Amino acid sequence: MDHQMETSPKSLGEAGHANGKPVTFSITQLAEEFGLTTRAVRFYEDKGLLSPERQGQTRVYHPRDRARLILIVRGKNVGLALSEIKEILSLYDLQDGCETQNKVAIDKFRRRIGSLERQRKEIDLQIATLQESCDRLEGQLKGQLASAGVHADMAKPLAEPKKRAKPAAAKSQPAERAGASA
Repeated sequence: MDHQMETSPKSLGEAGHANGKPVTFSITQLAEEFGLTTRAVRFYEDKGLLSPERQGQTRVYHPRDRARLILIVRGKNVGLALSEIKEILSLYDLQDGCETQNKVAIDKFRRRIGSLERQRKEIDLQIATLQESCDRLEGQLKGQLASAGVHADMAKPLAEPKKRAKPAAAKSQPAERAGASA
């Protein structure tokens, strides 16, 4: 979801301030902005992906937490495991200008691309196999209908097979036994 909050990241200064005040977010604000539940946000916290400030029982999220949540959601959307996302996020503070973080991210992204390309080939093969089978079976069906004297366009599609009901005898046995002993 692309919900903008009153204080959008574009309006924040580099230090995460708007109008001279530090910008913070509630768990509800972040959850709504990213189309998550508050439970999901807390789950990411439990996994060490987010670390909001605490003011009593209240979680206070800063622009850094929001930026991390953006990366978490993007990573999940492309199929990265939480452990992979955590590894990438953990490299942010290395003081190397994010060079290591970017290299690790590129490696993980390339691996994911390769995995998705393999899956696409498998799906394309399955589709082609199913299409060939449909074409072959439709040809057989037309031949069967023609030999039976039925025009293929007039034949109705087959209904889905019905599930078999349990035999009535199994249901009525207790009643029969009760009647026999009376």
